[in-house]
Amino acid sequence: MLTIIAEIQVHQGNRHKQNVIDAFEKITPAVLAEPGCHGYSLLVDAPLSLPFQSVDANVIIMLEQWESIEHLNAHMQTAHMQAYQTEVKDDVAAVKIRILEKGLAL
Repeated sequence: MLTIIAEIQVHQGNRHKQNVIDAFEKITPAVLAEPGCHGYSLLVDAPLSLPFQSVDANVIIMLEQWESIEHLNAHMQTAHMQAYQTEVKDDVAAVKIRILEKGLAL
């Protein structure tokens, strides 16, 4: 099982962030129905004022779980992901992707 953390940096301005959120809302049901998808969640910073919290209003986090790298690669080639990338190309400034696996065998 792979856990993917995609940090999506959007251009400044709420319009860009909302456009990306709206685009994810459209594709999420199709993604969750894909073979090998065990989780697909959009996360944004909680509106808290804690001294240890790092906050960036222009970042969206996608937390995903995929059965294998083959499933993840197939996901990236789907028509809905291609359409999503086209739809948000003017809203997204950068994307950082982490692909993680369990570090402890518990």
